[in-house]
Amino acid sequence: MAKKLMLGNEAVARGAYEAGVRVASSYPGTPSTEITEFIAKYDEIYAEWAPNEKVAVETAIGAATAGGRALSAMKHVGLNVAADPLFTVSYIGANAGLVIVVADDPGMHSSQNEQDSRHYAIGAKVPMLEPADSSECKEFTKQAFALSEQFDTPVILRLTTRVAHSQSLVELCEREDVPLREYQKNIAKNVMVPANAKPKHVMVEERTKKLAAFAETTDLNQVWIKDKKIGIIAAGISYQYACEACPNASILKLGMVNPLPEQLIRDFASKVEKVYVAEQLDPVIETFCRSIGVKVIGKEAFTMIGEYSAALLKEKILGEKAPKLLCAEEDVPVRPPVMCPGCSHRGVFYVLSKLGLTVAGDIGCYSLGCAKPLASIDTIVCMGGSITGAHGMEKARGREFARKTVAVLGDSTFVHSGITGLIDVVYNKGTTTTIILDNSITGMTGHQQNPSTGFTIRNEPTRQVDLEQLCHAVGVDRVVIADPFDVDKFEKIVKEEIAAEEPSVIIAQRPCALIKKAGYSGLYVINDKCKNCKMCMKLGCPAISLKKKGPQIDETLCVGCGLCPNVCKFGAIERVK
Repeated sequence: MAKKLMLGNEAVARGAYEAGVRVASSYPGTPSTEITEFIAKYDEIYAEWAPNEKVAVETAIGAATAGGRALSAMKHVGLNVAADPLFTVSYIGANAGLVIVVADDPGMHSSQNEQDSRHYAIGAKVPMLEPADSSECKEFTKQAFALSEQFDTPVILRLTTRVAHSQSLVELCEREDVPLREYQKNIAKNVMVPANAKPKHVMVEERTKKLAAFAETTDLNQVWIKDKKIGIIAAGISYQYACEACPNASILKLGMVNPLPEQLIRDFASKVEKVYVAEQLDPVIETFCRSIGVKVIGKEAFTMIGEYSAALLKEKILGEKAPKLLCAEEDVPVRPPVMCPGCSHRGVFYVLSKLGLTVAGDIGCYSLGCAKPLASIDTIVCMGGSITGAHGMEKARGREFARKTVAVLGDSTFVHSGITGLIDVVYNKGTTTTIILDNSITGMTGHQQNPSTGFTIRNEPTRQVDLEQLCHAVGVDRVVIADPFDVDKFEKIVKEEIAAEEPSVIIAQRPCALIKKAGYSGLYVINDKCKNCKMCMKLGCPAISLKKKGPQIDETLCVGCGLCPNVCKFGAIERVK
């Protein structure tokens, strides 16, 4: 068989292909996004971007119920959104294989929290597998579908950032020809009213016992006995770190992290003098070990915060500190993330900052509007939380506070979970002004299509959600479309809308600077008309920096977007190319 170097996410997609998956529905979210992007490259699988994770999982449930193997992928906070169908489909089970892939983000590389998704598997009482490299990503995906059908259950496949975005060799196999399973109407199984759910709960508990017995013998869990002085229990990327840090230690590698194998753990612990549990984030395995009377060393040695490393494990287990890395003698300047040169959102936050408004923000690349010098955003909680957050502020502090408050979110985020918030404002007589940042793409996760762009995951033309008509349809009479780079006009519009005694929506429409549709070209320079007022510096554009003689534009960074001349009152910024 041929072998290929693959990202963990690509390997999951390959596993779905080889497992005969028919339907994949997901919502993009780092570090899971590439899974569905790679799946979309296989013509044999129907793939889609759903409006949000709940919708995606429900679509996958429908496909599996109808007899086709189905998958849904998301990041850890996306599983929060999908928790409602997850907990109920645990009772229903799966006609054909149903796999939910969740990618956790220890270290919060691109997330608002460090959430441990293993708790969802425990709470929903469904099996969870955790691969440690790309090869296992593919194989565990295939095994997850087999388990799903064997035990009549959804299965969660858990990745973490380092597994999802690291590469290793994967053996390529042929696609399995999995026929559609017969669909039969079965009210007792598929309709979760209380009368049907009560006996199904009994079945779930019986299934859990069977899965626990399976965990004792499956080759998903493996034991290597070497030096009996030290034993390490680990899963996923922590297993890789343990092997590198302590190559002579005995290791129990858990590929199935729910339910955990009680007797296998007891047997392993009995063969070594000291047992360490190396697991990122929460002490899930450690707590289980202690609950069955197995003495382990866990979070008293390791941290519950951030990512682990081989060096950390080596220091905590063997007492050997890693050698210091060669470093520059001088401190390297901090380079925090910033909005790109030409970012379509910069004009919005410039105006909001200038007006001194309270801004309820949301999840997306526009979250960087909180960074200096714009420092515009006051709150960020979750997808779609900006509109309802601003609404709550008004209800708590009154209309006068609302006159100085706006909600800001992207087009994809609005479709994801902002629509219901807008309905809440209208229905409950709020006056919140919502600014939808319509940049024609899902920007932060790498330019995925969404229902407001008019294209599918495979770039096929489709019906485009008309944001203006949608806002009118839910009861907003005041809807304005504006160019955020026309800062004077945009400022006037914002002032008018926050003063209105009714809810309003401003659709700030300008394409993301990184897509062809933006059409930027040329270069701007600062001429001798400059009065050194530093107004252009307030934009926070990385192409503009302050030198001894005043602001200057870096021609290697300038994309020619034309925003900066719109804030200069002296005509000191001119286009030269």
